[in-house]
Amino acid sequence: MPNIKSQKDRVRQAAKEASHNKAIKTNLKTVVKKAEAAVSSGAADADKAVVAAVAAIDKAAGKGVLHKNTAARRVSRVMRAKKA
Repeated sequence: MPNIKSQKDRVRQAAKEASHNKAIKTNLKTVVKKAEAAVSSGAADADKAVVAAVAAIDKAAGKGVLHKNTAARRVSRVMRAKKA
């Protein structure tokens, strides 16, 4: 446990930021799973699900939750699954 005031503040900030990032990543995984399920089942709304997944991935990368190369790789996987 830190003794310095600024370090106590950083611990609080880090915990808040970690929970925020975790929420974004959890939602991202859910959206991507829904898109993959829609594509594999051949659902009529598969295109909408893929667009939502790509948007969520790009948004996470823009906020710094995902690295840009990780985001690009995930988008590529989703799009490749859609085309296959």
